[in-house]
Amino acid sequence: MRAPLIAMMVLLAGALPAARAAPSAPGGIVPASGRAAIGLELRGAIGPATARYVVEGLRTAASRAAPFVILRIDTPGGLETSMREIIKAILAAPMPVVGYVAPSGARAASAGTYILYACPIAAMAPATNVGAATPVSLGGSEPAPPTGKSGASSGPPMSAEQRKILNDSIAYIRSLAELRGRNVKWAEQAVRGAASLPAEDALREHVVDLIAPDLASLLGELNGRTVMLHGHAVTLASTGVTVVWLKPGWRTRVLAVITNPMIAYGLLLIGIWGLIFEGLHPGGVLPGVVGVIALLVALFAFQLLPTDFAGLALIGVGSAMMAGEFFFPTYGSLGIGGLIAFVVGSLVLFDSGVPGMHLSRALIGAVAFVAGLVILGIVYLGTRALRRPPTTGVQAMVGGTVEAEEDIEGSGRVRYGGELWNAMASAPLKRGQRARIVKVEGLQLWVEPL
Repeated sequence: MRAPLIAMMVLLAGALPAARAAPSAPGGIVPASGRAAIGLELRGAIGPATARYVVEGLRTAASRAAPFVILRIDTPGGLETSMREIIKAILAAPMPVVGYVAPSGARAASAGTYILYACPIAAMAPATNVGAATPVSLGGSEPAPPTGKSGASSGPPMSAEQRKILNDSIAYIRSLAELRGRNVKWAEQAVRGAASLPAEDALREHVVDLIAPDLASLLGELNGRTVMLHGHAVTLASTGVTVVWLKPGWRTRVLAVITNPMIAYGLLLIGIWGLIFEGLHPGGVLPGVVGVIALLVALFAFQLLPTDFAGLALIGVGSAMMAGEFFFPTYGSLGIGGLIAFVVGSLVLFDSGVPGMHLSRALIGAVAFVAGLVILGIVYLGTRALRRPPTTGVQAMVGGTVEAEEDIEGSGRVRYGGELWNAMASAPLKRGQRARIVKVEGLQLWVEPL
């Protein structure tokens, strides 16, 4: 049992490029006598692995008494729970965290905007952008309905739940903006109207504190800058400071792999069909062991991802119905119904509005196509088996050929399959003459001459 588990963990650890360690930026580890700031990479969709990496990185920075932390950001957004976990760690950090949207072409969108606002110092590289922070439950980057002076919405009406989410998000980013002394009005526009700004405009609107084209320029700009940290003024001294870029630990890399929706979905399928195969072929052991491990890992990933458990239930029910097609002669009704439930469940399994947290339609289509071919094959084999004449039992004897063991007029004995049977003949038979069975009653055959 240990060997499949170890093999699976080794495969998962190298499955995705996104889960590999962040590349080292200019700089390196300095002797203990030197001064080193900590660098962290927040790249790609923000999920549980990203939050773990940033939180552990800030703890490492605190244990090393780093003068500050540079959080380099390039993200389209991600999970709100992971975003809030990162922000809590930034707000509690004993050293200043410098949010740096870089390199050129990067963005701090959606959840990245909140994180940038939470940093005591916000910086951007040229040709980057920030904004579009509307909650995904209100349509991702779609602007929320504007509100007039009277407070009535001038756009499509919002439900009470949507308005609650919107107001909570606005209050959250306003609190961060007020804490850091940044543009509160634009922060609200980024949430309510999905506003977005390039670096130069963000500096002009006092959304960020500075623009730096590279790390060296950023360190130069930070030197002598004073920020408020936990109610105290802290002056940064970046001269001679080297940045040590931390890489994710192996646990974080494995977590990044299994919380990737594509990998979690694949593990779910391996788990379900491994257990089904074990049920069809008891004693195989290996399919059952792999299936149990894969299913447990997938369920662990689903509790961390924005999972629609109705979709998960549909996938489970659909798989069970397709497996039932092997046992019950339903002529495809169970299999087709299960396939429909499986496809619908796969489409709604994850909240597709969260950046990076969706399943590929091509993958779902490929899995459904293969499952459909299997169901058609089962239906074809079952139909052909029903059309095949019986090969055993009384039904198989009818139409068979017998040989008279004696002259028969009315009743006598015949040989069938190497055995002697009592027979009733519809016409006289000579010894050795062949006849055909027309009916079987108990241990007596009714025959007629060929």
